Amino acid sequence: MKKSFVALLIVVALIVMISPAIVGRLAERSMEENLDWAAQESQELVVTSRSYDRGWFSSDGEHRVELKNGSLRDLLQAYSDSENGGEIPALIINTHLDHGLIPVSSLSRDKGTLMPGLGSAVSSLSLETADGEALDLPGTIYSAVGLSGEMRSSYVLDAGSFKQDDATAFWGTTEVLVTTNPSSGAVEFDGSIESLAVDSMQDLVEIKNIEFSGKQTPTPYGFRAGPANFSFASIDYGSNVPGEVIGPLTFTSKSRIDGDRLDARMTVLLKNSPFGELGNAGIAADIRIENADGRAIGDIKRAAESMQDEASSAAYQRDVAASAQRLLAAGVSLHVEQLDISLPQGLISMKMDFSHPETDPSQFSWMSVLLAMHASADISVPVELMDMLASTNPQAQAAIATGYLRRNGDVYEMQASMEKGVLTVNGAPMPLPIAGH
Repeated sequence: MKKSFVALLIVVALIVMISPAIVGRLAERSMEENLDWAAQESQELVVTSRSYDRGWFSSDGEHRVELKNGSLRDLLQAYSDSENGGEIPALIINTHLDHGLIPVSSLSRDKGTLMPGLGSAVSSLSLETADGEALDLPGTIYSAVGLSGEMRSSYVLDAGSFKQDDATAFWGTTEVLVTTNPSSGAVEFDGSIESLAVDSMQDLVEIKNIEFSGKQTPTPYGFRAGPANFSFASIDYGSNVPGEVIGPLTFTSKSRIDGDRLDARMTVLLKNSPFGELGNAGIAADIRIENADGRAIGDIKRAAESMQDEASSAAYQRDVAASAQRLLAAGVSLHVEQLDISLPQGLISMKMDFSHPETDPSQFSWMSVLLAMHASADISVPVELMDMLASTNPQAQAAIATGYLRRNGDVYEMQASMEKGVLTVNGAPMPLPIAGH
């Protein structure tokens, strides 16, 4: 028993003493893979390694992350200081990595760990301006590289503030946990921000209790599938007195790929949202898409991302039209289980179902869609609201006069369906003039 115990101690000592140099190379490669993976995912990032000083028990490295030409860079340039030529500062990440199957050297710093893996790291962030000036950013990133190359990173930010000229930014306690796996492409995230506020003396905007989470995996079609959630307690905006308040908001989504088919569901619950002259509204929505062609969905997403200006809008419309044809030809169903807008004048409510069977793509035409599709919609609008709209809107007046909206007590209702090219509204069939059929 004593010999076995001594042998165990020797093995542990060898792991602690010898593994760091070996694992250091693996950890370095794993961190590079994670950075490269992040750049490939965004497709707008350029990640370069400025230095990497590998030691026996620990290593230090510096990476530079900058935006290349793209929609995000164009947006930031539009809001940047024109005196500096619209230059976007680069993000500098300085990392200290304690490596080894058991990273003993990490115990000398905050959040050190003896958890087995390829390494444990701590990173600080700064911004580098076009003239080379460095601005330290608050917060710290703590990372652990697993034996499989999976990286688990936690961004921790204590409450604080930052003042520049006449504007001050405030933030509450923040923690964001992100787990990435370059081999599978999976990413899992979970974060909370106690509050965010910007006070520019004339205006004050504050968001409270932001929370988000999700677990996404890549698909072959250029988008990710999996659950995602986002919520906040309130957004208070206006002047430096209590202003308009939006919220709370809860958003959830779920999606999955089965073969080349996508099923997805989205729910939204928003309270107290300004609706112009109609007053504040609450919105509740529950929408599902079933059996959608993944390739067509990916093509629509890419077309939307490629539209950066008016010159590309025509190409965007062509690409979306072609993708929509493939989406319908492959067969798809859309269900609006709930779309409610609660106003002081009453509740606007809508439910809708749409389905189109799989058809021969070579025989596709938009007229044939009307013959093949099944659709139904139930809509309810408060009388008070509809009468107010009809007093100034001829189209609202016509909808009531022609019977598209039929009064039932305190609401106007419409029940519509489409079957085999025949539109039925409130029980009255209305054949559509479909040429050539």
